[in-house]
Amino acid sequence: MTPHLPSLPHRPSVQAVRQFALWPRRLSMRLALGFGLLVSLMLLTLTLASWHIRAMNDLTERFATHDMQRLLRVQSMSLTIEGAGTALLHLMNAPREQRVPVYADVDERNRRIDGIVASLQGQLGDAQQEQTLLQLAAARASYFSAFLATVDQIEADDATAAMHAFADQVQPALAALLKLSNALVNRERERIEEQVRAAQQRLEHLTLWGAALSLLAVALAVVLSLRTTRSVVEPMQQLEAAAKRIAAGDYISPLVVGSTEEVNRVAQALISMTGAISQREQEIERLAFRDPLTDLPNRTYLLKECEGGDGILKVNVLMLLDLARLKTVNETLGFATGDTLIKILAERAKAVLLVQNDYASAILNHLSGGLFAIAMSSATRAPVESLRQQLMQATALPVLCGGHSVDLSLAFGLADSPAGEHVPVITLLRNAEVALNVAKQAAQVFAWYNPAQEAARLTHLGLLSDLRLAVAESQLQMWLQPKFSLQTGLPVGAEALVRWQHPQRGFISPAEFVPFAEQTGAIPLVTNWMLEQGMQTLARWQHSHPNLSLSINVSTRDLQDASFGQRVQQLMLQHGISPEHLRLEIVESGLMQDAHSSIALLHRLRDMGIQLSIDDFGTGYSSMAYLQQLPVSELKIDRSFVTHIEDLPGTQRLVKTMIEMGHGMNLLVTAEGIETEAERDTLKNLGCDVMQGYLGSRPLHGAALQAWLNTLV
Repeated sequence: MTPHLPSLPHRPSVQAVRQFALWPRRLSMRLALGFGLLVSLMLLTLTLASWHIRAMNDLTERFATHDMQRLLRVQSMSLTIEGAGTALLHLMNAPREQRVPVYADVDERNRRIDGIVASLQGQLGDAQQEQTLLQLAAARASYFSAFLATVDQIEADDATAAMHAFADQVQPALAALLKLSNALVNRERERIEEQVRAAQQRLEHLTLWGAALSLLAVALAVVLSLRTTRSVVEPMQQLEAAAKRIAAGDYISPLVVGSTEEVNRVAQALISMTGAISQREQEIERLAFRDPLTDLPNRTYLLKECEGGDGILKVNVLMLLDLARLKTVNETLGFATGDTLIKILAERAKAVLLVQNDYASAILNHLSGGLFAIAMSSATRAPVESLRQQLMQATALPVLCGGHSVDLSLAFGLADSPAGEHVPVITLLRNAEVALNVAKQAAQVFAWYNPAQEAARLTHLGLLSDLRLAVAESQLQMWLQPKFSLQTGLPVGAEALVRWQHPQRGFISPAEFVPFAEQTGAIPLVTNWMLEQGMQTLARWQHSHPNLSLSINVSTRDLQDASFGQRVQQLMLQHGISPEHLRLEIVESGLMQDAHSSIALLHRLRDMGIQLSIDDFGTGYSSMAYLQQLPVSELKIDRSFVTHIEDLPGTQRLVKTMIEMGHGMNLLVTAEGIETEAERDTLKNLGCDVMQGYLGSRPLHGAALQAWLNTLV
């Protein structure tokens, strides 16, 4: 039921109107106004900075292209004037034949002075500098007159007169020129320093303006953030709190009216959402507790409602029924057909429960796939057995799906509470699943839960880790059962058999842990351990018993491992074993699981020189067609054909056919499980080559094995 939700007011209070009368109602306009002011301040700051930077650039350019160039020319003129006096002295002291280049140097310096003076005229930009430049031009004329007078004396070879002219006329003129030139230089330097100071003052003003505008922008940003927080963040926090109340199931509390249209729209949308959530809650709850395919209660409902307390029913019996071969139907006829079978099974099971009043309180649940559960209360097992039989009858008729007739074959697992005890439903469900698995493994229609089944499961739970530890700590043992020639009676080798002496559990039969290792994929650990032990044994036999071979069993999983052949070869090289002394026994049925890869691996092993045997020959169903492709050297007839063979003429004919077929393919034929002399003699007469069994010797280990080996020396 959807709770009543209050409607959101469409107009704010009078106080809200007064508070925001001068401030836009729309959040977008507020943000646009505020950020517009910030952007304007930033643009103003950038404009001012750009103007000052351009002014600084103009000043720098003028300084670099005019002022510094002018200063350099003035400084160059001073240096040239000093050099002119030095050149004149050199001229006075130079012999006549060396005066020509000196005259050229002096003339060049005089022309340079005249050129600089001419270039500076009208370029100084200062009245005082222009006046100084005029005085410098007049001094230049006086210097030139003194220079000519001195040159005349030099050409007249009157050194004394030339020296007097130089001292009285040239030097005073040069001193006047230098004084005026230095005055120009000093003034130019002062002007440049004034320009630098002016640029620094402009930069300081720019910094002050920038700081002032930045402070103004920061202040405006603070104001905007405060107004935004008060007008947006606070209402959004209130909306968040309202959303949390709605999430907790409170749809009655009123929502807060915001100061902006956007916030009000969000609040209105939140109110609409609460209505939709409330309407969907019932649908969500239905989906959470019911299976969409069959519309039956699911596992969650079973555990919630049948546990007692506030539940509607206390149960003490739980029945699991599983639709057999559903996986095959899905793979063959498609998932749509499988879904149809599931729905038909659900309908027939519901019909059985509805017809019988005794089962009116039972709850039918669809757990997953083809697995259903029926939870009920019953004082005895008789009503439960009756219900199971009725379900079997109801599903006896096959279902026609897409032109195919499909049987609704079921397997049942049942569990109940002991008298006077309350077992949780989750425990009953687990116990029923254990019973269901037991029924499937035993190929039975149903099974009741027995605590012994749980003990076996718990034992297997730790068996894998114990097996890994057994391999690592050498808890396994390798026993050898000798093999004898039926024609000579002499030993020809032995078969290696694995045994496990657990430190806590004691002896564990290979019939228990070897199939378990096969199922869990741990059998390669055992095979590798046996190969290592076998290689060590063959290494010891190389000198003492070079005629004996050793057979080691190889599992189906080993045949599926492409690296198995490489591992065997590495072990032989490591121990220096001749490959013809090693036999690997392969179970006939294991070859058929992946015949192509298995045969390829066997060929690689045979190419190494390793002898190969087919163990339990005759028990398979399809390997006969592959026998001619197998690179084997021995057939081992299964003991099921050997027991009491002397009294079974039909078995004798069959075994004789096997032996003749093996000999026809140049194979050694070995019979397993010979326990009586009659069996031995019969097989010998049939032409069998090798015998193995209790008649020859039981499996040997330790001192008993060594004693047997000592008899062969």
